[in-house]
Amino acid sequence: MGVKPSSRGCFGWFIVAVILALIIGAIVYTVKKKSEKSEGPAPIPGPPGATDKKYADALKIATQFFDIQKSGKLVDNKISWRGDSALRDGSQAKLDLSKGMYDAGDHMKFGLPMAFTATVLSWAILEYGDQMDVVNQLEPAKDSLKWITDYLINAHPEANVLYIQVGDPDTDHGCWDRPEDMTEKRPLTQVNTSFPGTDVAAETAAAMASASLVFKSDSTYSSTLLRHAKELFTFADKYRGFYSESIPEVATYYNSTGYGDELLWAASWLYHSTGDKSYLQYATGKNGKLFAQWGSPTWFSWDNKLAGAQVLLSRLTFLGNKDTSNSGLQMYRKTAEAVMCGLIPDSPTATKSRTDGGLIWVSQWNALQHPVASAFLAALYSDYMLSSGTAKLSCNGDSYKPSDLRKFAKSQADYVLGNNPMKMSYLVGYGEKYPQYVHHRGASIPTDATTGCKDGWTWLESKEPNPNEATGALVGGPFLNETFVSNDRNNSMQAEPSTYNSALIVGLLSGLVTTSSVVQSFT
Repeated sequence: MGVKPSSRGCFGWFIVAVILALIIGAIVYTVKKKSEKSEGPAPIPGPPGATDKKYADALKIATQFFDIQKSGKLVDNKISWRGDSALRDGSQAKLDLSKGMYDAGDHMKFGLPMAFTATVLSWAILEYGDQMDVVNQLEPAKDSLKWITDYLINAHPEANVLYIQVGDPDTDHGCWDRPEDMTEKRPLTQVNTSFPGTDVAAETAAAMASASLVFKSDSTYSSTLLRHAKELFTFADKYRGFYSESIPEVATYYNSTGYGDELLWAASWLYHSTGDKSYLQYATGKNGKLFAQWGSPTWFSWDNKLAGAQVLLSRLTFLGNKDTSNSGLQMYRKTAEAVMCGLIPDSPTATKSRTDGGLIWVSQWNALQHPVASAFLAALYSDYMLSSGTAKLSCNGDSYKPSDLRKFAKSQADYVLGNNPMKMSYLVGYGEKYPQYVHHRGASIPTDATTGCKDGWTWLESKEPNPNEATGALVGGPFLNETFVSNDRNNSMQAEPSTYNSALIVGLLSGLVTTSSVVQSFT
């Protein structure tokens, strides 16, 4: 007869095991909490440290696209297949509008995205100029910026007049020719008191105000920029209206969905450049309540500057104005925090607007604009936290470090540079595999070809790769399913680069090329 097993003995051992597990769990939890409590902010960075070769190489490539896009009489031209072009732009109004940059793969000069390009490039230089300098890209960036601001100064001949477009987009897009050879008419378009354009005038004010800080060592040029910025801001604020309503034909290409964001963005930059508190009050007072959409995260782009203004004004709470009584300023920071929490992938409030590969994805047209812009803001916010000794960012009760934001920023940059399902770089000239059929007229036509407006279409339709490399171009990017049609030059949705994309990728790469403490003040 067998012995009956003792169920009481088994149960006793089970109780002992449970108690031991609870004790061990309590010890681990206590140690973790003590560790979290004792873990202070990360060390504040000093001067630029060691460079990351990947981002340094990419930055050196990205800055070259600005040279490709330059209009006018080129100085110290580094692009073998580019030459002088559009030398008579503005002549019908007795203005020299020959400089500036072509918008994308066409020959248009669109004022709103061009001014945004200048503002973002200025911001990148102001925050990361020391890091750009480590890899010898500061002077090229400043040269490209000045090529735009020289144009913007000339485009503002009177206090309440701003020329916001050179060329007719329908005529221009009816041609496929090199900029050096174009013969089509180049009409001018302006905003004024009768046909206002608050959005484009305010963005141009932001561009000039921010650039005045970049060029502060040249007091005459800096003062000129600041004078134009103040005049344009006054004009934009006093004569309010959408430029795409005043001039409906621009809506097809760069339709503005609002002007409040540009007013706040411009006021923020004017405060940074002048120290005049009336501009800060403008942004944080009734206009902030009216336009800032506090508490509602938005995407940063050429059309919507709210997230940029929120991060820029948050800078004051980290490094400048510690006055917590300014409730408007605190609302900007709170909203900026919401933007950041939405970007961190494992945050409770993380956006679902992503591809399976982790790329922020908002629009199928020029898909890379939003992830690169978001990553640039994340890099900035991370550095504000580090430089101010701020250890944590709270997202619905969960805490994140500056390193979490930097990790996100790197993930977007790495995707662009080839860590994606296509295993290709979307930055032309970087890596072993990148787009060869870029939708860009100058890059697609051989320099020795004789073409007019219409017979150049043969080069658009050519099945051969571009004869000229559009080095540094950031193309539109992948579809939501992460595919990219790489052998169709007419695929402008994916294969066309833009100048403002270049400003954003230059800003992002400059922030990642090394680490350093951001300046306490731009002035």
